[in-house]
Amino acid sequence: MICQWYFTSIYIEVSMACASCSNGKDGLPKGCKNNGTCGTDSCNKLTVFNWLSNMELPTGTKAFDVVEIRFKNSRKEFFKNTEDLSLSIGDLVATEASPGHDVGMVTLTGELVKVQMKKKNRDPYADDIPKVYRKASQKDIDVWQGVRDREEAVKKRSREIAIRLGLKMKISDVEFQGDASKVIFYYTADERVDFRQLIKEYAYEFKTRIEMKQIGYRQEAARLGGIGSCGRELCCSTWLTDFRSVKTSAARYQQLSLNPQKLAGQCGKLKCCLNYELDSYLDAVKQFPKFEDKIETQKGFAVCQKVDIFQKKLWYAYENEASSWHELDLASVLEIIELQKQGKTAASLEEYKIEPLSSNLDVSYENVVGQDSLTRFDQPKRKKKRKPNNKRKPRNTSAKKNTSRDKQNTKSDSKRIHRKPKKKTHNNESKDNSNTKNRHSKNNKPRPSKKKDD
Repeated sequence: MICQWYFTSIYIEVSMACASCSNGKDGLPKGCKNNGTCGTDSCNKLTVFNWLSNMELPTGTKAFDVVEIRFKNSRKEFFKNTEDLSLSIGDLVATEASPGHDVGMVTLTGELVKVQMKKKNRDPYADDIPKVYRKASQKDIDVWQGVRDREEAVKKRSREIAIRLGLKMKISDVEFQGDASKVIFYYTADERVDFRQLIKEYAYEFKTRIEMKQIGYRQEAARLGGIGSCGRELCCSTWLTDFRSVKTSAARYQQLSLNPQKLAGQCGKLKCCLNYELDSYLDAVKQFPKFEDKIETQKGFAVCQKVDIFQKKLWYAYENEASSWHELDLASVLEIIELQKQGKTAASLEEYKIEPLSSNLDVSYENVVGQDSLTRFDQPKRKKKRKPNNKRKPRNTSAKKNTSRDKQNTKSDSKRIHRKPKKKTHNNESKDNSNTKNRHSKNNKPRPSKKKDD
């Protein structure tokens, strides 16, 4: 009984993550089609795990009255719960907006909201924090879902109008306010855009208040989302909130090839992940000599060709012999530089060269599991020579005759074939010749046979 309850509780806990996604036909997932706004908050972007949810506050301590509310895509804002509503993660609430009200979903409550506000340089005790009006009623939810369904058609129509007016801009996303009193158009543009005629046509076409908001290319990728070259979801749309500037020097320090197609992300800018390991590379580079510095030996000056930071190896080549590289470790290079500072010169790079490890293992391919030969396609197959056919061809048999007389003749001929041939004399040959002549006489009539008397 205990085991049955245990497994049942696990199943309920897992299925509650997104119950609507499992209700489909023929075993196929139906999908909630809420675009990341399901009530369980399991498929949201930038979701924060509340690890203080099971901990009680000390006695006499009042809970923090500001909550974090998420709107479409990755837009999150902080609102003050002045009505002392019992809010939990996943609740839909009506919040203060200008004008009217907006509908969003609670994503974080409690003391972690204070940490998030400090992270985003917001004052937790400021007086200008907007308020939470109430929990969203069914009418609020119906209006909100209705305008959310219109957003794709409005975005398509707004792009057509902008193209017709010849404006150099790209409308990337459209967001309706929860009470349908305002619509926000997010766009990207390289130059300043004149919106006077565009806003007039938008207001006439969509019959609502229009707001244009310009965003950067990184913010556009964060709102739309996607899959990066690493095979995972974009960092900007899942967890990254602050977009630091990325320079090409970050790729140089990490010794990456300056290929813009590989270094650029979906936003067209340098990838944010170039900054992740940059600090580690900068700390490791401090131990190395500068790449431009030359080391002096008795055979001449040597120039650095390549550096492996984490294995602490450097490759040097003489100025006269640029094609032949010598592999040195970091300690040897620092020793040569120290001798150079003392006014001494090393004999040559060959003295400090790292000798490759000699391996006596005879590595060869062995067909252990009975596989085909790896070189079976290297040589073309030889054509087999045909053997000479010494067998005699069978003789052509005569066609069957339809008449009964021919059938009798064929039977008699078959009997004659099996008989032994008789030795013919000259007299017999003459008789046979006479018989053949009579047969081939006029009308080819056979000679009548004499009937025997009874």
